[in-house]
Amino acid sequence: MSSAQKSYKKPYYEQVADKLIEQLKKGTAPFQKPWEPGNLAMPHNPVSGARYKGSNAFWLQMQEREDPRWMTYKQAQSIGAQVRKGEKGTLIQYWKFTEEKIKRDANGKPVIGADGKKVKQTTKLDKPRVFSASVFNAEQIDGLPELKKVEPRWDQHERAEKILAASAANISHDQEDRAFYSPSTDKIHLPTKEQFPTADNYYAVALHELGHWTGHPSRLDRDLTGSFGSEKYAKEELRAEISSLMVGDELGIGHDPSHHAAYVNSWIKVLQDDPKEILRAARDAEAIKDYVLSSEQKKTATVQASAKKETPVSSVDEAAQRLAGSFKNPADAERFIAAVNKNVAQRVQHHYHDQEEELER
Repeated sequence: MSSAQKSYKKPYYEQVADKLIEQLKKGTAPFQKPWEPGNLAMPHNPVSGARYKGSNAFWLQMQEREDPRWMTYKQAQSIGAQVRKGEKGTLIQYWKFTEEKIKRDANGKPVIGADGKKVKQTTKLDKPRVFSASVFNAEQIDGLPELKKVEPRWDQHERAEKILAASAANISHDQEDRAFYSPSTDKIHLPTKEQFPTADNYYAVALHELGHWTGHPSRLDRDLTGSFGSEKYAKEELRAEISSLMVGDELGIGHDPSHHAAYVNSWIKVLQDDPKEILRAARDAEAIKDYVLSSEQKKTATVQASAKKETPVSSVDEAAQRLAGSFKNPADAERFIAAVNKNVAQRVQHHYHDQEEELER
C-alpha cells in the first residue's frame, strides 16, 4: 500500500455507505431488523436534549449500541461523567446554513435596540458550512445514570389512527395480501385491519405507505416514476424504510421489515454506484417523518381555532400561529390554517433544500 493510500481518509458519506452495504449483506442494517414496540429509541443527546437527525441518526444507529445516548467528550465531563480511556469516538457531521450577526446601520455602526442592547439578525450563508464532531455512546462512558426504558405509549394506536385521519389521505382497505401507494390515483391500498397479526403491524404498514404518499407532486414531490425492480423504485423504498423506522420509534409501534427484504440487492447497488445517496435518503426520510407527524399537529391547531375562537397553536408554522390570531371568525381561521396545510410541503422542502445543493457537488 502506498503512502498516499495510507493517508487517505474516507469522507463521512463513504464511511456511512460502506458500513450500510456491509450490514445489508449481513441483514443487520437498522431497518432490516424487527423492533418490538418500546424496544427502540432513536439516538439522542441527553446533555443538549436534542435528537440526532438525518444521516447522523441513522449512522449512530448503525453502530449497533444498545444505549441510544450519545455525546461529545466535553459534554460527558460537563455532567460529571468520563469517557473511558482507549474508547474511540464516532464521527458525525452537521451543516450550518445561517449565522447570527450584529445588525449595522448605513454607516456600519451597530444598531441599538429599545433595550439598549445591540440588535442581532440571522443571515443566510452564501455557502453552507460543514462541521464535524466526535461523539461517544453511553456504553463508553462511566458515571452516567442508568438508562430508563421508555414503555410503549398506551395511546399509540389512537395516535397513529389520528395521524392517518388528519392526513386526509385516500385509503382503501381492498387488498388480500398487498399494501401499496398508487401515484397515478394518489391512493393508498391496504388489506383490512383484521388481516394483520397485530394493531402495531397494521399501523406500521399503513404509515409506511403514507410515507410514499408524501412523495406526490402536491406534497414533497419526490420521483415516484420508477417501476418495481428499478433503481428509482429502490431509492424510494430506501427512503420509506428509514422514515418508517423513525416514525415507528416516535409512535412506539415498532418496525416490521419483512415486507421489504426483496430490495436489499437493489439498495446495495445504488449505494455502491453513488455513496452520497445514503445522505440524500436519510435527509428525505427525515422530511417524510416530519411531514407525516405534522398532520397531527395541524389538525390539533384547526380544532383549537374552532373551539376556542383564539389564535391556533401550531408548531408547524409559527408565522401562521401569529397571523391566525387576527381572525375574529373561527371559520376564517380554519380557512387560513387550511391554506397553510396545503403549502406545508413547500416549507419542509425548503428546510432540506440547501442540503440537496451541497450533496450534488
